[in-house]
Amino acid sequence: MLESNTHTRSDVLPELTELQALIEQGAPYLEVSTACEIESGGQRLPIQVLTLGNPAPQVPAIGFFGGVHGLERIGAEVVIAYLRSLVMRLAWDEALHQQLEQLRIVFMPLVNPGGLRLGTRANPRGVDLMRNAPVDAVEKVPFLVGGQRLSAGMPWYRGRKDAPMEAESTALCTLVERELLSRPFSLAVDCHSGFGVDDRIWFPYAHTRRPIPHLPEVHALRSIFVGSYAHHRYVFEPQSLQYLTHGDLWDYLYLKSLDRDASVFLPLTLEMGSWLWVKKNPRQLFSRYGIFNPLISHRQQRVMRRHIALLDFFTRAAVSHERWQPQGAVREQHLAQAMARWYATLLP
Repeated sequence: MLESNTHTRSDVLPELTELQALIEQGAPYLEVSTACEIESGGQRLPIQVLTLGNPAPQVPAIGFFGGVHGLERIGAEVVIAYLRSLVMRLAWDEALHQQLEQLRIVFMPLVNPGGLRLGTRANPRGVDLMRNAPVDAVEKVPFLVGGQRLSAGMPWYRGRKDAPMEAESTALCTLVERELLSRPFSLAVDCHSGFGVDDRIWFPYAHTRRPIPHLPEVHALRSIFVGSYAHHRYVFEPQSLQYLTHGDLWDYLYLKSLDRDASVFLPLTLEMGSWLWVKKNPRQLFSRYGIFNPLISHRQQRVMRRHIALLDFFTRAAVSHERWQPQGAVREQHLAQAMARWYATLLP
């Protein structure tokens, strides 16, 4: 990993300017490094990693990721907003400092800075990072949407067959393997927008309709969330209930985590229901960003309030995982309930 480069390209991405301000405010608690740099329009754009908390390998960890798709700026903005909340609390919140003694928190808010700069879903090379992992679906995927190798000029391009993963994808995977998969328990939350009118929390798999081995743990996590937030608007479900894809990065990393004994890694994707923003303001259909992002300020503020609370819940769930992670007969009960809820068609 490269050393931190704190020079701000404020003329390129306002998100980088905001991150620089947070880096300065978060010192000395915030550790900063640059995973790699991406060239776009003659500029070198850093993919920055920001970490808080205890680096000891035995403590649990959580990672927050945004900006994988450049058009979906709201994903990066939600991650940055949660980081800002933590940085501001460092000055006065003793409970937060106690939490950080027992937890590692990792941020990669701008996974695809070149796509953000260009206003494209793909990176500057035309590759959709969430179709870029070396994982092929074992069942039929929707045409194009499920990932294609025909042309970088078309959406959902996976990259050339047998080519190395893109630099952005590699940076994300390297960070996850080092900071998350190396621990006994970890969560990842990847923030996106653009699917449906509901806010959804997806978990793997995307390449097959079969359930993941840690299905009881996901169901237990959903249960404590539902019990704590009775009036929430989130739909927890496997991505496979909606559609299958090739090349999902979180499938790839989850499959890697299964090779590590006695560790649990739960990657989650927040899919903010951007169609609701369009429904309330149809004029957004005439804006490329409007299809994926709230353009009216009060709606953006509402989105931030709701999702920052969600990210804080996941942080507290990570540090407290031993209290809710199911064991023995309770785990079997969660498995049965999860199968009935999400995989009824697979039951005998």
